[in-house]
Amino acid sequence: MSEHVAAAQAPTESLPRILLTGAQMLFVAFGALVLVPLLTGLDPSVALFTAGIGTLLFHGVTRVTVPVFLASSFAFIAPIQGSVANFGVPATMGGLMAAGLVYVAISQAVRMKGTAWLHRLLPPVVVGPVIMVIGLALAPVAVSMATGETSDHIDYGPAILLSMASLLVTLVLAVFGRGLLRLVPIMGGILVGYGMALMMGLVDFTPVHEAAWLAVPAFTAPSFHWAAILFMIPVAIAPAVEHIGDMIAIGSVTRQNYLEKPGLHRTLLGDGLATSAAALFGGPPNTTYSEVTGAVTLTRAFDPRIMVVAACCAVGLAFVAKLGALLQTIPGPVMGGIMTLLFGSIAVVGMNTLVRAGHSLTAPRNLVVVSLILVFGIGGMQFGGGQFTLQGVSLAALVGIVLNWVLPRAEEE
Repeated sequence: MSEHVAAAQAPTESLPRILLTGAQMLFVAFGALVLVPLLTGLDPSVALFTAGIGTLLFHGVTRVTVPVFLASSFAFIAPIQGSVANFGVPATMGGLMAAGLVYVAISQAVRMKGTAWLHRLLPPVVVGPVIMVIGLALAPVAVSMATGETSDHIDYGPAILLSMASLLVTLVLAVFGRGLLRLVPIMGGILVGYGMALMMGLVDFTPVHEAAWLAVPAFTAPSFHWAAILFMIPVAIAPAVEHIGDMIAIGSVTRQNYLEKPGLHRTLLGDGLATSAAALFGGPPNTTYSEVTGAVTLTRAFDPRIMVVAACCAVGLAFVAKLGALLQTIPGPVMGGIMTLLFGSIAVVGMNTLVRAGHSLTAPRNLVVVSLILVFGIGGMQFGGGQFTLQGVSLAALVGIVLNWVLPRAEEE
């Protein structure tokens, strides 16, 4: 019944409504979409372009059946920052292309074997703490940006004022906002912090004046190095598992079973191809997007063509060079204040994964797995050297998978 209702709903949408709602969806996703490139040193114009291209690829693979918009994944922020610092942007893009191919491999394994093996390989006792590492490992970066340590021309006092004001507005909108406002807390925090920075004279518009109105984004071709690839591949695990939850969430809103039609293997394949395509141009990885899921819930805009319009708008805006230059003038403390909430919330998602599983974390087996993932991932443990160094999230994920595989199962499980 619900399938017939959804199928009948799409043709009734008028073209002007589809165009208007598509532009609104891009606005909802915009703040978080550009946050990842701004935090990782990538070009926000390239991120807009690759988000649009990735979304179009996803809808090509899934035959325009799922109302989602793909954009930058927060799970990759810490690995991208670490990889760019150690290997440079081109090698990082090569690693991200490999991570996208891991998605593709997982999608084909799901197509042939179903999802049971994925849950056995990556149970909550592994996925939960890995997600926590992704958030907590970034905590020092957020604090240093919020306090002005990463800004040459902003002292501690103004930095704290800007960061805490941005944080306050973001959390107020997230907790107390109603309607569309509740869906754009990051955008609200950035706008208020940026406005305050303007009044304090802390914004340098020189890059905006020097930029042309229209220009091709500064694409970066990938290069391939084993160290960067090994560093990045394990990071794909957590978003791939979360993707299942995203599909269930959007399906519960639209009353469709997207795990069956178009099928989890197709949606995973769409994510993987979108991530690899983004890396091909120098953009951050693309995955399904919780902000857009919330917008779909609020507006009841179930027509997937709306997301295609949003993708086309993103591609068009990528060529407005002054917009990309303007985004890069946002002061570091403004982003740092929002990051303190954002990275903490990633850790909470990991905690929630553990809590929902209902297993006793003090049982010896679970205690060992969770403890070593957290300490190895956050504490800076590394194995190897030179081209084959494992550390951070990559090491944490690998340790968790191996321990879960070799340790005997407790009787209560």
